[in-house]
Amino acid sequence: MADAPRNSLWAKVAPLLCKADVLFRKTAELLTPVADFLARYWVAAAFFSSGLTKTTTGSFTLLGHAFSYPLSLLPTESTLTLFEYEYQVPLLPSMLAAYMGTAAELLLPVFLFLGIGTRYAALALFIFNIVAVISYPDLMGAGLAQHQVWGLLLLITICHGPGKLSVDALIERLIRR
Repeated sequence: MADAPRNSLWAKVAPLLCKADVLFRKTAELLTPVADFLARYWVAAAFFSSGLTKTTTGSFTLLGHAFSYPLSLLPTESTLTLFEYEYQVPLLPSMLAAYMGTAAELLLPVFLFLGIGTRYAALALFIFNIVAVISYPDLMGAGLAQHQVWGLLLLITICHGPGKLSVDALIERLIRR
């Protein structure tokens, strides 16, 4: 009678389940830095590409030589018009909102993607995302759902941090040495 519990189905399956759980946890541990990076990349790409639509390429002359640059932090005339008539950013004049919004969409995603000051960049983009939703009342359906996903990924980054694949993690490892 004492041998009955050892021969039960549960007694045979339990060790296999424990091994599977250990394997699952180790795999998840290995994939966590990749997931952290992909979350940062996904949001950074969305905001950066939106920022690119608000700017133009340009050039400047220095000592008689013209230098071209691929993008400007300065919004185009059409962007200024959008902020004046379409977007209703609370508490800010439309021109200031256009300049700040364009700069935020181009600079903050770079910090988020690289993982530099990640939690602060994510927090700033989280607030920017909320302001974007509030400022554009015609945002419907799929557009609102995208902003919700970006907000969730940013909130996870704020709470969880940038992960091991970031400049922040590299700096932390160098400081600990």
